[in-house]
Amino acid sequence: MRPPSFSALPFDLSSCVRAPSGTASSAAAAGAEKPTLKEALATACQELEHTIDTLLPVEPCDEGVLFEAMRYAAMGGGKRVRGFLVLQGAALFGADHKEALRVAASVEFLHAYSLVHDDLPAMDDDDLRRGRPSTHRQFNEAMAILAGDALQTAAFDILLQPPTSPDATIRAELGLALAQASGGRGMVGGQVIDICGEGKALSLEQVRRLHAMKTGALIRYAAEAGAILAGASAEDPRRKALRQYGDDLGTAFQVADDVLDSTASTEELGKTAGKDENASKSNYVALLGIDGARKEARRLSDRAIDTLSIFGPQARLLRELADYFVERRN
Repeated sequence: MRPPSFSALPFDLSSCVRAPSGTASSAAAAGAEKPTLKEALATACQELEHTIDTLLPVEPCDEGVLFEAMRYAAMGGGKRVRGFLVLQGAALFGADHKEALRVAASVEFLHAYSLVHDDLPAMDDDDLRRGRPSTHRQFNEAMAILAGDALQTAAFDILLQPPTSPDATIRAELGLALAQASGGRGMVGGQVIDICGEGKALSLEQVRRLHAMKTGALIRYAAEAGAILAGASAEDPRRKALRQYGDDLGTAFQVADDVLDSTASTEELGKTAGKDENASKSNYVALLGIDGARKEARRLSDRAIDTLSIFGPQARLLRELADYFVERRN
């Protein structure tokens, strides 16, 4: 039996979003007000779920359990914030929406792989993810490791396929940018600093660098990817603005996440609360206190919002997303 292919997306995009009355799609059809952030996120989640389902089918082959584990990790939950950032950036630059969905799905694959590995006993050792058993608990440790490996490579497979962009240079630039954001000088390197810092009193600057790599690098990539897809130059001030927005947003997200880890319940988070404190990790709350961390998250969110002034009202949803990041409860 042949394994799944990550090439074409054989579906009509208009059929992806069958939202009930009151959601973004029905509002647009009725010529009503522009969608709220909640509605736009819900629509993006539906589109991305459909895209991931199409790109990652289950087929009756000897390695079929691997694809079941990959689908379990990548589907059925999450806010899809990174994918949403890709779609919003692509819309600002006029990039093709179907192509943008592929780029958004690829970053969600990469993110899902990181969560699968992060939950493993050798890492954060968490039995819960998105309110259900972690992948290694649902399957086993070996299959979780392999599913994470395969999701990572699938992310690049999708990016480098011609349906993502007819321009090979653009596909290569997307692949390079994702590799740099997720590798040793990005997400993985940040994870190493995090592990090595357990039980140590890291300085605020060290914590900032840790999270700029571990969390922020992938969010920065997602914010900038739509501009790359559209062929914008690295010197384009609008692309630079999205990159800076992603930098500040990624840090604000992590500061807010540290606050939630200290204040929210396991039920609210969908994962085990208090993990950082139990592992004696330095974070923003440990260094700034809860109130100080909240103020820092707000400062970064406000700065991210200011960066978007170059786009005018077209960046409304990205501004609202920055507010949501610091006000969320999960």
